[in-house]
Amino acid sequence: MGAWMTCSESARWAAVDAAVEAEAGAAFAFLERLVAAPSTVGNERGAQEIVAVELARLGFDVTEFEVPAQTASAPPGGVAQGSYVGRPNVLGRLYQGRSPSLLPNGHVDVVPAEAALWSSKPFEPVRSDGWLTGRGAGDMKGGFALGLLAVAALRRAMPGALSGELSFLSVIEEECTGNGTLAACNSGVLGNAVIVLEPTDLDLLLGGIGVLWIEVEVTGVPAHAEAADRAQNPVRSIPALLRALAGFEDSVNKTNGDPAFAAVARPYNVNVGTVAAGDWASSVPGRATLGVRVGFPRAWSPEEAFKRVGAAVLEASAEDPWLASRPPVIRPSGFRAEGHLLPADHWLAEAMARAHLSATGAAAKRAPIGATTDARYYLNQFGVPALAYGPRARNIHGTDEAVELASIVTGAQSLARFMAAFYAGEVVPR
Repeated sequence: MGAWMTCSESARWAAVDAAVEAEAGAAFAFLERLVAAPSTVGNERGAQEIVAVELARLGFDVTEFEVPAQTASAPPGGVAQGSYVGRPNVLGRLYQGRSPSLLPNGHVDVVPAEAALWSSKPFEPVRSDGWLTGRGAGDMKGGFALGLLAVAALRRAMPGALSGELSFLSVIEEECTGNGTLAACNSGVLGNAVIVLEPTDLDLLLGGIGVLWIEVEVTGVPAHAEAADRAQNPVRSIPALLRALAGFEDSVNKTNGDPAFAAVARPYNVNVGTVAAGDWASSVPGRATLGVRVGFPRAWSPEEAFKRVGAAVLEASAEDPWLASRPPVIRPSGFRAEGHLLPADHWLAEAMARAHLSATGAAAKRAPIGATTDARYYLNQFGVPALAYGPRARNIHGTDEAVELASIVTGAQSLARFMAAFYAGEVVPR
């Protein structure tokens, strides 16, 4: 255990903790501005401008750069969701060129919100009982507040602690492709270590499964509803597709041999997230399309996962009279994400765990999850250690998503300790 964790350091950490508390109000105000920006995929620009202003306030040199179209050309990049023109990543840098270098990473894009189901407007943040509610508050704008709060506190209480290069990367399209982070990596925005500020309930999120997005399209015979009995409604084929996908999910989970996910009861979920067909109640639609998220083992590549799920759907379709002669079209539509894992005893995990223990008095859990984060690119393609650490959240991707404000403060105190140790050379890679 390094000197930074000894009792003699308690006064120093008390000053840092006090600085976190003092700067928390500004961090929460920043978070409210960020949540109020409705940064769904394709609409990230306003949120990125808010991040850029906050980075500049904290002394970062701020630049922005767009994602090259070729990032989406092949795995591990995802299938682009639209043009990248006018949708930049934002990068802040402190003390450029010094060693070591640390890179906190966050994404501003959020998933859509079914506003009618919320107790308040999704993009009007509401504070209540220690929580801040709003779409993206948990996933993952609360992580921005946590990360920048740690920086603000260190600059206030220990201005000499940030003695190496500190970059802060704000990316787009994490929720559907990961192409924002991949583009940044390809352009050399890396570090000796990366902390992805996802909502982890202040645990250490060390890895994730593979994730693939596909579309499954069935064609029919469109007609007036009066002739529906003589046409072919593709919606009637959806149950057969659902059974095929459910069977595929069962088979993958039954054969899971990855010990890293032994504690996850069902890591490889297959989710039908969208169903689209037709445009008029009195018309038989000509096609029906399912948008599907497929979880798959780390041992598979995205290409293998695509082949396996496609084969399962086509095999089941052969038993349906209509689909047997007109099989569904299956195509990738977003994520082509590989599984990833940082070992639990890696120096980065050990150092972040010590910092968390010092700040909270409790041990942080270390585990992977049945989902993915942008940490996969750093680990798989660029050999840079990365893990996720962030605040406590509830209902992410759901109704009344929220982040616990106290966990932003606690997490910032942990992250500030880690940063101080990292730049002091007390975190030694092995």
